[in-house]
Amino acid sequence: MGIFSRLGTLIKSNLNDLISKAEDPEKMLTQVLLEMQQQLVEAKKAVAIAIADEKKLNKQYAAESDKSKEWERKAMVAVRAGDDALARQALSRKQEHETIATQFQQQWQAQKTAVDKLKDALRLLNNKIEEAKRKKNILVARKKRAEAQQQIANTMQGLGDTSAFDTFDRMAERIQLMEAEAEAGAELAGELSGDTLEGKFLALEHGAGGSDDDALAELKAKMGLSLEGPKGSDAKQLGAGIGKDDKSGPAPSAVAAASGGNLGGLSAEDLKELEDLDLSELDKASPDPKTSSKS
Repeated sequence: MGIFSRLGTLIKSNLNDLISKAEDPEKMLTQVLLEMQQQLVEAKKAVAIAIADEKKLNKQYAAESDKSKEWERKAMVAVRAGDDALARQALSRKQEHETIATQFQQQWQAQKTAVDKLKDALRLLNNKIEEAKRKKNILVARKKRAEAQQQIANTMQGLGDTSAFDTFDRMAERIQLMEAEAEAGAELAGELSGDTLEGKFLALEHGAGGSDDDALAELKAKMGLSLEGPKGSDAKQLGAGIGKDDKSGPAPSAVAAASGGNLGGLSAEDLKELEDLDLSELDKASPDPKTSSKS
């Protein structure tokens, strides 16, 4: 094989490959249907012409038959009139038209047979085109279904690739880093503004499980105090006993001893402070009940 022949074969193979790749089934089927529709239109025109010729031959045959019958009638008139020569001429003209009528009849019969075949072929072509339309719709639907399946397969293949999940992992780590940086920035801003102590108390208040009363009760328990403070009457009696003359009244320690070491919720340290107080000033400041009653 020569070089030019091989080059020609290579060019043809490349062109055929390009054409095969460029062929779109839907477009190709649409184009084929358009061509078939055009052929159907041309076939209808040809059949219409054939039908017109058949009708024309039929009319010519009928016309010649009518003329032959007319000359036969005239020959009968000449015979009745006793003119045999005129009757022979009429019969001769009748024979001519009869011969022509026979020829038109043969042509009309042949044309009629051809027209019937053309009609059958036209009907078959129309059925083929309708069937091609249905097949085209089915094939286009199959093509679209295949494209959808191929697209889904490509998507699943892309999801199955580990690089996609690696990207998700990297983005998750990056977001976690951004969140940590944001929390660190907020904490640093709080320290610079001096609000860390207040923030701790706020966190304590929000995180505390009990109420304010529970916290106060816990604080009093630590201080050795009861939940209820000294009543109003007890406080007055305590003040009156302390305000008397220190020579006649009992010492605070004795009162504390009589009270069991805890007077009105006072601790030992509080009683010690009462013993150290100078009550003389309190006696001078408080008016004498007798003097105030006389006045």
